[in-house]
Amino acid sequence: MSRDGRLGVGVIGAGRVGPVIGAALAGAGHAVVGITHGSDDDRVESVLPGAPFLDPPEVVRRAELVVLAVPHDELPGLVAGLAEVGAWQMGQLVVHTDPGYGLEVLAPAAGRGAIPLAIHPAITFTGTSMDLRRLTDAYAAVTAPAAVLPIAQALAVELGCEPVVVDDADRPAYAEGIATATEFSRSIVRQASGLLAAAGVENPRAFLSVIVHSAVDEALADPGEPADSSGP
Repeated sequence: MSRDGRLGVGVIGAGRVGPVIGAALAGAGHAVVGITHGSDDDRVESVLPGAPFLDPPEVVRRAELVVLAVPHDELPGLVAGLAEVGAWQMGQLVVHTDPGYGLEVLAPAAGRGAIPLAIHPAITFTGTSMDLRRLTDAYAAVTAPAAVLPIAQALAVELGCEPVVVDDADRPAYAEGIATATEFSRSIVRQASGLLAAAGVENPRAFLSVIVHSAVDEALADPGEPADSSGP
């Protein structure tokens, strides 16, 4: 870490999450030293202009803070593979963004002296600059060893989020809660859109927008009281 607290950030994972996390940290004053290639490098360039594209070991070797934003089933193999090639460095911060994993998945990096952190911003990422605004209204689940928990919390704040500490053992339950909310919401909107389309409503998703948002807002404000959409 530099004397002013700014870090060289490397991002592994160029899907919807990684470039946005990199851009948020860059906006907080950190320097993005590299990002891996993804399926849409033009989109990555639009979110994170000027960041060099590098292979994963080179990203790790250049960075003081490594952000791992890869699919759930790829994360264990990635961390272990980078340990096998000797990429992880003593004192390096390693953050993954997966809601379901805690710190154990980062054990191969920690075994090489890296500092493991898990930070999951609780938003649905689009992979665009719109997400940077959403982060400022979001919470982030933070899991870290006690000695470095303040560092993880500070990074969540720099992303724009309100940090909420989730114990390592509670990450699976946390992930289930997030998945239930997102998948149920998507399923219900799809089902309702289909029913309205069958009833002849044009652009049913736009039709549903206000009622769905208002129903969710009411449920979040008073979860014990069911929302009423039947009339005034």
